[in-house]
Amino acid sequence: MQVCNLCVMDSQIPGIIFSSDGQCNYCKEFVEMISKTILHDPLQRELDLKRFITRVKDDGVGKPYDCIIGLSGGVDSAWVLYVAKQLGLRPLAVHMDNGWNSELAQSNIEGLVRKLGIDLHTHVIDWQEYRGLMQAFFDADVVDVELLYDNAMLGANYRLASKHGIKWILSGTNKSTEGMSMPPGWNWFKLDARNIRRIASQKGGVRLKTFPAIGVIEHIWLERFRKVKWVSFLDYMDYRKEEALLVLEKECGFRRYPYKHYESIFTRFYQGFILPEKFGIDKRKLHLSTLVASQQMNREDAIQMLREIPYPSFADLQADKQYFLKKMNWTNELLENYLSRPRVDHSVYGSELGFWNASSKFYKFCKKIVSARQVKS
Repeated sequence: MQVCNLCVMDSQIPGIIFSSDGQCNYCKEFVEMISKTILHDPLQRELDLKRFITRVKDDGVGKPYDCIIGLSGGVDSAWVLYVAKQLGLRPLAVHMDNGWNSELAQSNIEGLVRKLGIDLHTHVIDWQEYRGLMQAFFDADVVDVELLYDNAMLGANYRLASKHGIKWILSGTNKSTEGMSMPPGWNWFKLDARNIRRIASQKGGVRLKTFPAIGVIEHIWLERFRKVKWVSFLDYMDYRKEEALLVLEKECGFRRYPYKHYESIFTRFYQGFILPEKFGIDKRKLHLSTLVASQQMNREDAIQMLREIPYPSFADLQADKQYFLKKMNWTNELLENYLSRPRVDHSVYGSELGFWNASSKFYKFCKKIVSARQVKS
């Protein structure tokens, strides 16, 4: 097995290509991208941040909040909340409760909003409804069970912003720690409400009541006509995860997780057990490679972490496994049967991805026409 000599992506990754110097296309594209976006003139970046903050404040005049920040309990969203508060913004923190919060994540969220004096809105999805949706996704044998949480989080944030007339959603998504391209087949299109509803209907007969599904048309309406903008806020700054953790630990009592997105019990079981066992996917390779390529982690340390199981200990893995079985009302036999079945592509159940791609092409075409007319005039 060949491993990239710059990051830790290897020949098991779909779509990987190695150049003659032993570097892979994933890290080469990533390094080129951040050199043009993240690593540009720091003075210009600071100026861009000041302009953006001014715009957010101006758009929030006369409103109780000027932005929304989705808060998962992880470091990325926590740092967005912390920095936004330091810069004088008035955010409303929004948390999605799908029944899988770890005690540590809950503690981090409570500590952050209390220390920073932030209002918190928690959208709670009925557990029986969410469990039914998860069961339908498991029965469908699709790869991206986390599509459920990600889509609900998007829907809750966008609708709350529209309800309060808030123009800006500041997200913890960023290029410096997660800007490396996702390998094909490792996840699914996150605005695919049709896919969610079709799987729910065909595999479980589940009706969406408290689940805030959002599809392409609603997203276009909110973005283009209601002018609600989703912004990767951390791209406005030199985001260093370890430095952010140290500040959050010292000032907000934040406690860290061993791997990215491990603030949710299901997410860590999904990424640390289900993905490797059923789908042969180890997302640590992508997450660690991004940190290595952005010079936030030593490559040898990343290699050593990949030699170990994706859990702090085997006992922790077993504890999460038993918790998962009990919460989902599964037996060990049901879990083994699920893991042994072949994968089924999301598109088999219907999707909005084709409509999204066509809409994106049409939008880009219209922008070109407008730009051409402006040049002529």
